[in-house]
Amino acid sequence: MPADLNDYFNKNKKNGGNENGGFSFKGPNLQNLGGFKFGGFFYFLIAIIALFIIAKPFATIQSGEVGIKSNLGKYDPTPLGAGIHFFVPFIQDIFVIDTRVRIINYTSNEDMATSRASGGSIGGIIRKNSLSVLDSRNLPVSVDITVQYKLNESTAPATIAEWGLLWEDKIIDPRVKDVVRSVIGNYPAEELPTKREEIAKAIDQGIRSNIDALSNSPVELRAVQLREIILPPKIKEQIERVQIAKQEAERTKYEVERANQEALKKAALAKGNADAVKIEAQGKADAVKIEADAQAYANTEIAKSLNQNLLNLKQIETQAKFNEALRENKDTQIFLTPGGAVPNIWVDTKNKPQQSAISE
Repeated sequence: MPADLNDYFNKNKKNGGNENGGFSFKGPNLQNLGGFKFGGFFYFLIAIIALFIIAKPFATIQSGEVGIKSNLGKYDPTPLGAGIHFFVPFIQDIFVIDTRVRIINYTSNEDMATSRASGGSIGGIIRKNSLSVLDSRNLPVSVDITVQYKLNESTAPATIAEWGLLWEDKIIDPRVKDVVRSVIGNYPAEELPTKREEIAKAIDQGIRSNIDALSNSPVELRAVQLREIILPPKIKEQIERVQIAKQEAERTKYEVERANQEALKKAALAKGNADAVKIEAQGKADAVKIEADAQAYANTEIAKSLNQNLLNLKQIETQAKFNEALRENKDTQIFLTPGGAVPNIWVDTKNKPQQSAISE
């Protein structure tokens, strides 16, 4: 050993080193540090703080969460609400469970890329593959569906005790798959698009009834939405051909009905015109008949009113008029028709052509 080191150790031994040649270090006198006296209480307080920091015997529960206290592995049936809750380390523990509305999206593979990159869950949204099921003829069909639900806060301790922390995979997922498989299996693939609403209603009711049948009502089901039914390519082509044929049939039916309507319209118009002409002709005939009947009635009434005395009177009146005319024109020659009554004709004798015509 170098001389300088020997001198150092010898000096240290004289100044308080142990008899074996070791070193002895003296810590600070805590009783006199800073003018304060520290005792066992100070060390106890430090130990408590350290234990509090390391063991962390409390849990903070936020809104939308519920706490479940465990006593030696047994869950307390009373859930803990929002706030700070303490427990005894190594004996008790508090599990914080999310009770907000959660969503499972059973969606197509294209939508799964984002979920795989983020671990399969984003902000309470769990993404899983589309449900692959069989139709009534064992043809493969994929179904996209969304399920909204939340944990029942009041029965959360019993739910976790029975189903565990992975309760969603044990309660929601298997029941959704079973119901969708059962419902789709009742229909042939080509009928699925046309009976979408009926199928969606059956799936919703099936999932609800299965979950409601569970003891302690562990889950509150909010909504079940049928998003898409993905058919095999051959079935899709067949459905498209059927739809095209139906559209053509509907178009032909429409054209035939339209032609029939046009024919009925023309027939009705022609009939209306014929009826109008007939009515007009009938009206004219009726008018002529009414006028003739009126004239005949008038003639009949006039004939009834004529008698010999009246005829004599009319002859006298006419003769009087002739006499008046003779006073004005004395050269006029009067001829009376046989019977001596009406009509009376007078001829001017000064008119030679008329006179010669009469004489002939």
